[in-house]
This record gives sequence, C-alpha cells and structure tokens, in this order.
Amino acid sequence: MWNRESQDDSILNALRALMASQGDVDYIEIRLEYNESTNLETLNDHIRHQAHEVEIGGNVRVFHQGAVGFVHFDGWDNLPRHIQDAKLLAKWQNPSDFPGVFQDSSAPADTVYSVQRLATRENPLDVSVESKIHLLLHYAEIAHTTHPQVKSVTGRYFDRYRHLWFADSRGSAIEQEKLDLGGNIIVMARNFNGVAQRGVSFGSSNDFGVFRKLDDAVKDAARSAVALLDAPEVEGGEYTVVVDPYLAGVFAHEAFGHLSEADGQVGDVGLLDQMVLGRQFGPPNLHIYDTGKDMGSRGYLPFDDEGMPAQDVDLIKDGVLVGRLHSRETAAYMGERPTGNARALHYRFPPIVRMRNTVIAPGDTDFEDLFQDIKRGIYAKGTHGGQTNGELFTFLAAEAYLIEDGKITRPVRNAVLTGNVFTTLQQITAIGNDFTRYEGGGGCGKAGQMPLPVSHHAPSLRIERCIVGGRGR
Repeated sequence: MWNRESQDDSILNALRALMASQGDVDYIEIRLEYNESTNLETLNDHIRHQAHEVEIGGNVRVFHQGAVGFVHFDGWDNLPRHIQDAKLLAKWQNPSDFPGVFQDSSAPADTVYSVQRLATRENPLDVSVESKIHLLLHYAEIAHTTHPQVKSVTGRYFDRYRHLWFADSRGSAIEQEKLDLGGNIIVMARNFNGVAQRGVSFGSSNDFGVFRKLDDAVKDAARSAVALLDAPEVEGGEYTVVVDPYLAGVFAHEAFGHLSEADGQVGDVGLLDQMVLGRQFGPPNLHIYDTGKDMGSRGYLPFDDEGMPAQDVDLIKDGVLVGRLHSRETAAYMGERPTGNARALHYRFPPIVRMRNTVIAPGDTDFEDLFQDIKRGIYAKGTHGGQTNGELFTFLAAEAYLIEDGKITRPVRNAVLTGNVFTTLQQITAIGNDFTRYEGGGGCGKAGQMPLPVSHHAPSLRIERCIVGGRGR
C-alpha cells in the first residue's frame, strides 16, 4: 500500500500505461489524490474545533466528439470501471461549450513526464498538533495583554498536504506533492462606542515557520482595533485614495483577475467587448500578471490540473490589455494558447480556469511621495471583504486614515471603496516601489470550489477620484 513517505513512481507509470490503451475516445485523463489535512480553531484561551482528515480518491475526464464525461470516486479501487463510466457519459452527453477541443489527435501537444517532490523550509506535518494549538493560544494571550479593551481573540490554523498523480492519453504523466497552510488571528476590541476588529493573516506553500513569527503583527492588530473604537465614521465622497499593497492586491485579484478568466468571457458578448486585447487599460507603467512560479506562495503551481507547466501570464503590460487566463478548453475555443490556469480544488471537481498568484509589478514612486499634494484624501489599508458584480466592485477597508495636506492623520471607520474597475485602472496616477508579497489564510471561490489557495502581491497605489462610501452617502 502506498504511503506519503514513499518515493516510488510505480503509480505514475501504471497510470501512464493505462491511459495509453484508451484509444476509443478523443482524449482522456485520470487524476489520483491523497489528501491529509489538519484544521484548528480557538477562541481566547480554549480550543473550539480540532480535526484531522485523510481522503483518497480521484477522477476521470473524457472528451469525445464535443462532449465531456466526468466521474469522481473515493478510493482507488475499480479504476477500469470508473474509466468506462466516464466514457459512457461522454458518449451520451450533448456537446459541451467547447466543442471539438480534443478531437484532432494530430494537433501538436507538449508531452510531459515529471515528478515534483515537496521541498519545505519547515514541514507542518513534522510539527505536533499540540504545538500548533499552543501558538494559537499564545497569540490570543499577546492580544489580550496588549490592551484591556481587547475582549475576544479568534484563531484559525489549517494545513493540507496533497499528493497527486496525473496521466493523459497524449502521453503526459505528472506526479506532484503540494503543501498549503495558513490561517488568521482576529482581534476584537469593545468599548461604549461599540466594537472594532483587526486581523493578522498568514499563509505559505512551503514553510510552517511563517506561523511562528506573528507576535509583533498581533500586537499591531490589537492596537489598531482599539484605535478604531473612537474613530469617527468617514464622510462619504470623492477622494484621492492611497491603498496599501494588501488592498491593491485584493483589488487586482477580485476586481480585475476574475474578469481575465477566459471561461467567464466565453459567451459573454458584453465582457468580450470590454476585454479586447490591445485596449489601453491604465497608465503606461501598469503591469499586472498571473504566475504559478513563486515558490512559497500559496498559488505556487509547477503544473496545473491539465498537465500544463507554470508560466507567467501578462494580463496588462505597459497599461495595455495583452492576455487572459486559459485552460486547454478555453484556449482552443478562443484560438489562443493554454496558460496553465486549469485548477481543481479537490478530486471531486473538474478543473476550471482559476488564478494562481496575481501580481501588480512595482512602480518607481517612494511611499511618502504617493501622498504629495493630496489636500484631503483617504489612506486605505487591508480589507474586511467586499464583492464584485461584473466590472463593479465594493471593498470595505480594514483600516482607513485621513490624508490632510499630504500627511496621514486621523483614523476613520467604515471606509467603503466602490467603483468601476475599468475606470479605476485609468485613474491610477502613481505606483509605489514598496512591492510586498502578502500570503493570507483565505482562498478564492468560484463554481462551488472554495477556498482555492491563491496569493496576491502588489505595491501601494494612488488612485484619483475614487468614491468612498460612509457618513452622508
């Protein structure tokens, strides 16, 4: 029986041989997974939830004459039967949205054979559950002792080890070990004015050590939550806004990145009219791209779930829209190249087009100069969440401060940034040189697959004429 310490590639070779014998359909692929996860939650000084889970399963996906058959299964028994079930589904189904993608067997395709072993700085699988709980409780104690108005501290930690085997009828065979870990510490303060909260989020794909280095960040979160208690609500209006790297990265992911996913563009004439390659989308120094190459980031992805290798995908270069994110299906449908963005959360799901690490490249403006000549503006840091609806977005800043005569002054509450992503990109007038890699403990959701590990890296941005909702709006 296979175990996660095994370095034997016999499973991969067996799958490769199995796929080579499936010549009665246009294309077939199989994916097997071993998943091992730990989830912990604490509230103040006690454990609220603790779980350890192991799952073994896989899926088969078949393309035949424009139709798709997909079967997932628990356990690794009866693979031939699962393959036949997927074939039957493909032969019975109506053509998919991407007809004929794999029908031409003479079409050129890269064949890959690769084994990607896990390389960690500190492996969470080697750390005891007791030590992980101790750290969560330690951070809660730090927050409580920072200020007496801190009333509640919630901690969350997870890690997930995945071992995957992929083979297809084109001859590719890929074995990958993947690691994902993260979480957050949420600090809530309370006084007679009400409540306020700030959080510390962390994540990595190769180092448990990031969880050991949060003392100062937790103290800062506690102080910020307390400071927000007495802050007035922001006055709604149009402002010049400076957003920090965290909020800039979230904006790039949520407001623009999802629009760049090609499966959302297929069949949406209105969006395709907007997302025309060659269109000027921002200032000449704006560069936004997606990558799976950043080792250590939660979106690190040497190969996607269709066997495509990682690559950088320029979306906006020199302010111009130059690319979009693809699976093999959407790339064939739109006459473009796959980009390595086909991802599945779990073996129970088929791969769909997803982001990995969404990046705004650094500019050349010093942080202090971003505020120059701003008579009255807003400095927004982090986010407590938001929503997008097509090209429209709304984000609630986790912290916000007035900018008065070029200086950051008083904190304000409930600063909600809203706008149109295409207009907002055009209104970026400065890009900071303070590029920061943020690895949070959340995840991306789409088509029921949530939370998929992703990252966003960015510098600070200065945006003119940004609508900020608050008191009076």
